[in-house]
Amino acid sequence: MYDDILIPTDGSETIAETLAHGLPIAEHNDATVHSLYVVDSRVTAAATDETGAELESSLEDEGREAVADVAERAEHRGLEAATDVRKGTPSKAILEYADEHGIDLIVIGTRGKSPREKIASLGSVSERVVDNAEIPVFVVRDAGGTD
Repeated sequence: MYDDILIPTDGSETIAETLAHGLPIAEHNDATVHSLYVVDSRVTAAATDETGAELESSLEDEGREAVADVAERAEHRGLEAATDVRKGTPSKAILEYADEHGIDLIVIGTRGKSPREKIASLGSVSERVVDNAEIPVFVVRDAGGTD
């Protein structure tokens, strides 16, 4: 049913709970696990010229580590894994990646932000993905969520 499963990561600890659900689905379907980290261009654009390049480089390094961690966990279970680090708006980049790679399912974590946190962060990436995806999206709420 699912040949390619995308598990986006932001490098936070919520990925553990997301993988606890996503990897068994991938195993059951013998699917390739794709991991994507998006360097949020809105964050880097807000930085000054001097700090912007430094921040972007730091976030790219963080992203490479985050997707490598997901790939390692998938490969440990005998699954094929693909990784990518991109720049852009996270929800848009996730959906573009899914379209480009023929993804059958997106498994995405959410921290369960409060309404005030959602406004401060311009909304929820997972909500935007769910609202705009043309494929199934499995949302995993982190046990430490607030709402």
